[in-house]
Amino acid sequence: MNELGKISRDTACANRISHLNIDDVSAGQRIDNFLLRIYKRIPKSHIYRILRSGEVRVNQGRINASYRLEFGDIVRVPPIWEERPSPTFPICVRAATFPVLYEDDYMIVLNKPADIAVHGGSGVSFGVIEQMRAARPHARMLELVHRLDKGTSGVLLLAKKRAALVSLHKQIRKGCMDKRYLTCAYGEWPTEWGMRYTVKAPLRKYLSANGERRVCVQLDGLASHTVFNLRKRLGNYLLLEGELKTGRTHQIRVHLAHLHLPIIGDDKYGNYLLNKHHARYNARPGLSRMFLHAWKLSIKHPANGAALMFEAPLPTECAIFLQQLTDMLGADGTQTV
Repeated sequence: MNELGKISRDTACANRISHLNIDDVSAGQRIDNFLLRIYKRIPKSHIYRILRSGEVRVNQGRINASYRLEFGDIVRVPPIWEERPSPTFPICVRAATFPVLYEDDYMIVLNKPADIAVHGGSGVSFGVIEQMRAARPHARMLELVHRLDKGTSGVLLLAKKRAALVSLHKQIRKGCMDKRYLTCAYGEWPTEWGMRYTVKAPLRKYLSANGERRVCVQLDGLASHTVFNLRKRLGNYLLLEGELKTGRTHQIRVHLAHLHLPIIGDDKYGNYLLNKHHARYNARPGLSRMFLHAWKLSIKHPANGAALMFEAPLPTECAIFLQQLTDMLGADGTQTV
């Protein structure tokens, strides 16, 4: 029998029955997704046909496509013919490491820099996850648990085992993962909002005229919920903490733009002239990135349930921006220059 981590391409393409042992990397994964991952170039229709026909067996018994694999399961796979791929030029992924906030046998918590995508796609050849895999070629599994926008820095969670990924995704679905962001926005914070304001505005994805992915507030969109806490007022600049109650694409950015409080440096939903002003050479206060930072994340450990909290310090460029703002303001919060 072959261990999953040692399946060779010859075995995967063999014209004979294969028996695969399920280890802790694949435990918890659905059988259909497991087969689609192993036999990457086999049509989905064929995978589902052999599942329906009972040709795929687990522990000598028939299963359906929704069966979740368990550690120690033995999967019987019938002979599968896999077409040889046409020659391609592989993308060269540059191995890179990122600041590690925490790591154990189940997960890695990174402090992602701004302006690096978390994964390849949409015009990006590769991102954090591909670079981490290249830097750790012997890692049996590395998968993103959640995502951050390219321009957003901060806490990013990777799973090292399938069971950990399943557990952490379950926490996200149940709203048990507490994610907090720090951001600097520009505009008026009404007195009646107090120190805490809740936004429940549905969000809808769409493509702009040039094919760019965008998000807007629209009644037929997906329910979206953000809580904003006012941490500091610096004239018309506001240091806010955003609590994500749902995890929609660009949620904090669009909700703040909807409140007429654009994030400094946001090139999609922000104030173009204000961003240009702060990004110019020798600007004070100066900032050439988006001021959005995933600074805190709280979860339960996927294996033992222990409460964990991770914090990523505010990036230097954002801290300098706030200090420059503070230096330009008087004690009463009015601008002095």
